[in-house]
Amino acid sequence: MAKVGTNLKKAILYLEMNEVVGIPTETVYGLAGNGLNDLAISKIFQVKNRPFFDPLILHTHSFAEIEKYTINVPAKAKLLVDAFIPGPLTLLLPKVSSIPDLVTAGLPNVAFRIPNHPLTLELLKQLPYPLAAPSANPFGYVSPTTAAHVNQQLGSKIPYILDGGSCDIGLESTIIGFDNEKVIVYRKGGISIEAIEEVVGKVIVQTHSDSNPAAPGMLKSHYAPNKKVVIYENSIQQDLKNTGAIVFDRAIEGIPIENQIFLSKSADLNEAARNIFGHLRLIENFNIDKIYVQLVPETGLGRAINDRIRRAAAE
Repeated sequence: MAKVGTNLKKAILYLEMNEVVGIPTETVYGLAGNGLNDLAISKIFQVKNRPFFDPLILHTHSFAEIEKYTINVPAKAKLLVDAFIPGPLTLLLPKVSSIPDLVTAGLPNVAFRIPNHPLTLELLKQLPYPLAAPSANPFGYVSPTTAAHVNQQLGSKIPYILDGGSCDIGLESTIIGFDNEKVIVYRKGGISIEAIEEVVGKVIVQTHSDSNPAAPGMLKSHYAPNKKVVIYENSIQQDLKNTGAIVFDRAIEGIPIENQIFLSKSADLNEAARNIFGHLRLIENFNIDKIYVQLVPETGLGRAINDRIRRAAAE
């Protein structure tokens, strides 16, 4: 298994050797490597078993660093930077030639964000390059929100995990792109559509892709545990003895209560967002064959939570 700790010098040493390490962010844990080095980037794809057509997000510590690696930053992007960065916002911007095509899957735009986590921000400040860092889990599986999750899944494949505690938000970042004056949401995430529209006006929400996605995190089937996930549709007509459920704030009648996990008994969407990935991990260890998952109200972070639920249930 990987070594786990808070030693930045040790993490930097491995990164300088073009190894990949686990890092904490406020959203989920990332699998990080030198974002300007093809060898390190290739290792990220290999460790995750991630298809090369799925682009990566680069992480850095300041907006000035983002500007070094991008050709043009639209005015509305700067408004979003002022409002939400550092934080769970990723900007899709035209890249300079020094960004490897492997990062962007050959596309002209690169995804950048500044994570709001003190340990990782300090790490990034000590590096002369951005870190490519998708979620630190096998491709298609549930995203990790603790260092232990990373070690359980990838500990045999990586040398070190920076332990920054549990993630505050628990959902990946919201990914935003730009087409002239249009603002496009490519992935719903830790900042709600409503909050974004308060800053830049009406946005376009892009749909998922089964191949050749325009941005990271757009694949239709994703975030799935190792048992069948079904979205709960108000009633169930079958034997429920070997069935479990992840519910929002109310239990599902007919499923044994010991097989049900609540996202938030107080109907708090922020709490539900923090819990969704951890609960998907936990319930797959139950002695059940199928998992029903209840959608949450389609507002605020509820949109991003439901997005992850639908993709976990996708064939």
